Amino acid sequence: MTNPIGPILAEDEGFTHQITETFANVGSSDPSWTEKVCAMAMARDGSLQIGFGLGKYTNRNVMDGYGAVSRGIEQFTVRASRVLAPDPTTTRIGPLHYEVIEPLRRVRFWLEANDTQPIAFDWLFEAVVPPFEEERSHRRRDYRLATDLVRYHQTGVCSGWIEVDGDRTEMTPDGWVSTRDHSWGVRYDVGTPPTDTQSSEGIPDGAGFQMIWCPVLMQRVDGSYYALHLHYVWHALGDHGQKMVTARVEHVDGSSDQIVDIVPHLRFDPDNRRLLGGELDCRMADGSERPLTIEVLGDTGVQLGAGLYFGLDGHHHGEWRGDLHVDGEHIADCSTPEQARRLHQIRDTTVRVLDPVGGAEGWGNCQPIAAGPWPDLGLGNESWM
Repeated sequence: MTNPIGPILAEDEGFTHQITETFANVGSSDPSWTEKVCAMAMARDGSLQIGFGLGKYTNRNVMDGYGAVSRGIEQFTVRASRVLAPDPTTTRIGPLHYEVIEPLRRVRFWLEANDTQPIAFDWLFEAVVPPFEEERSHRRRDYRLATDLVRYHQTGVCSGWIEVDGDRTEMTPDGWVSTRDHSWGVRYDVGTPPTDTQSSEGIPDGAGFQMIWCPVLMQRVDGSYYALHLHYVWHALGDHGQKMVTARVEHVDGSSDQIVDIVPHLRFDPDNRRLLGGELDCRMADGSERPLTIEVLGDTGVQLGAGLYFGLDGHHHGEWRGDLHVDGEHIADCSTPEQARRLHQIRDTTVRVLDPVGGAEGWGNCQPIAAGPWPDLGLGNESWM
C-alpha cells in the first residue's frame, strides 16, 4: 500500500474515531507520545501505601509500568516492560495488570506474586467523585514542542489486599483511600535523553521551583464526601516568578468550586527535601478564604523515582528493554539523603488535610517538589533534580 494505515483492532468497530487512523496508531509521530495511568492507595493512618503506574509509548513500541509498596521507611518496587506489538490494547506487562471494570467508576490494579520482590496486591478503585479534567500542559522549548498533555484525576476509596513478605493486609473502603490519574499526549522525560539535540529539562535546574499536586478525599462529620484537588506551581524567573494555580473543591454531583489562589506555608526536611507538613492559604473564586492544614502521614511515601520518574540509574520511561523485562529492588531506608538524591525527591506522600470551612478532614496523595534554592525554607542551592 502506498499510503498504509495501522492494523484494525477491536476498538475500530465502535464510533469513537477522532483521527484518520485506526486505533493501533496515534495522531503524532513524536517518540515522546505517551498514554499513562498512575494510581495510589493508602491506609488512612499512613502505615501502608501502594503505588502503580502504566505507560503506553506507541511510537516506541513499548509498554511499561511499576508496582510499589511503601511501609515505614522501606520500599519494594517491581518494574516491567514489554514490546507493544502485536498486542497494543492488553494492559498487562508480566506480573502487572490494569483493568477498567466500569468506565470512570471502578478500576482494578494488581501485581501478581513474582520472583523479583516479595510483594503482591490486588486493589479495586471505586470513585466517590466523578473524574475532573486538569488544565492542558503545553510548553515549548524555543521552537520545539516539549509538552502537550491532557489529564484527568479522580478520588475515591478502595478494597482488596496487599501482601508483603507473606503478610497479607486487607483493604476496606472505610479504612483506605485511593486516587488515580490518566493522561495522554507528548510528555517530557520519555526514553534515554538524545545526545544530538539541545537538552530539554523536566524540572528547571538551578532555579527555584516548587510544586504540589494533591488530590484528597474529604469526609464531613455526617459521613458525606467531597474532594479537593490542589495544584500549585511556582517557577522563579530572575528577580520575579511565575505562579500557576489550578485547584478546586470537587463535589459528588460533578460540580466544583474553583480555588483561584494558593499561598503555601510548607516545611521540608533539609536533608532529603521530604514534605513535613504546613498550611495552605486558599482563596475561592467568590473572594472568600479557605485555609487548609496538611499533616504528613507515614515516614517516606512511594518514591516515584523507583518507578522511573525522571530516570533511575540510567534507565527511563519508555526505554526499549526487549520483548519482556522485569526487575526491581528493595530499598531498606528511603529517608537517607543518598537515596533521596538517587530517587529525585518526588514522592506519593500520604497526607491528612483539615478543612475548617468545609467542616471535614481528608486523606490523599501529595506530590511535592522543592527544587533549587529556597533559603526561607532552609533549603540550599542544590537543584535536587
